Amino acid sequence: MTRVGVIGLGWAGQQHLEAFSQAEGVEVLALAGMEDDLRRTLGGQYGVPHLVRTWEELLEVDSLDAVSIAVPTFLHAPIAIAALERGLHVLCEKPLARDAVEGQSMVDAARRAGRVLDVAFNHRRRGDISALKGVIDSGELGRSYYAKASWLRRQGIPQLGSWFTSKELSGGGPMIDIGVHVLDYALYLLDEPKAVTVSASAFAELGTRGRGGAKNISVTREDADRAYEVEDFSSAFVRFDDGSTLILEAGWATYREAEDLLDFSVYGTEGGAHLHVAGAAKTPVGELRVFTDEDGETADYALTAEPGRGHGQVIQDFIEVIRGDRVMWRDHDGSLALERARIIDACYRSAAARQEVRLADA
Repeated sequence: MTRVGVIGLGWAGQQHLEAFSQAEGVEVLALAGMEDDLRRTLGGQYGVPHLVRTWEELLEVDSLDAVSIAVPTFLHAPIAIAALERGLHVLCEKPLARDAVEGQSMVDAARRAGRVLDVAFNHRRRGDISALKGVIDSGELGRSYYAKASWLRRQGIPQLGSWFTSKELSGGGPMIDIGVHVLDYALYLLDEPKAVTVSASAFAELGTRGRGGAKNISVTREDADRAYEVEDFSSAFVRFDDGSTLILEAGWATYREAEDLLDFSVYGTEGGAHLHVAGAAKTPVGELRVFTDEDGETADYALTAEPGRGHGQVIQDFIEVIRGDRVMWRDHDGSLALERARIIDACYRSAAARQEVRLADA
């Protein structure tokens, strides 16, 4: 039996809680969160024996094998490092940390402890992303040399005045929040090319005027009075060491169509492909088309995919790794998520300097 603790009661924490509860041979032993009524409700619903307010209390629970962290970004590093130092495996929500410096401290802790540190990149587990990965890996498109990836919202700032819009607490706006998902699945699809330079722009045109907040989230007067410290739209041009390039777009609030858009296009030497997901995360399968030739004639086609399992697959993959051979653990030390953090850092540095920047280790 694998015994886990879940830290955080929001949407992500509830996804982790449900997925762990459904996994075979897993017991959710502890649940931590500051919202007393919600903690009791979720604890009762999933039969969690230890219900505590703080993450420090949860780490004191005996017999834990692993914890999942689904709390505001500024807490990722301190919780993960403390858990790893106690010999626990860690699954952390994205992004890894507020910046690559914090992320590196988490990776270092995982290596010292000899434990797993994974990050919940659930969008790469989408069925349409997996189908597109199969097309690219088959060689049907030839060598990929250009890609464009986006997640755009019309009115989707998570909560004006909350930790999401505090630079100190979140690390940034949509580029680090939803852009990191887009960056992750783009790098995954392109077979992990190494970023060399980044040229980025960031804009705070709507949130600073109290516009662009998600309609389904209430905002208190106290929240509304807080300063808006992050961008609401960002774009980046990333060059890789193999000569290929990626355009990355992430927007919480832009004057565009009402439906969110998750999007990916790739051009290769033998073909191209386009994934269009109107409704973004709420749409289980998007429209996927492949563009290619056969004997000099156009042979484009649509590809049908099954829905993916999202956080359910994230949790299953995590459980399989920590139950596997210890040699596997070394390949799951947070390094992949750290590379994303380094690129996001470069995006913010470039936007602030208004010029192209080179990644430090490129």
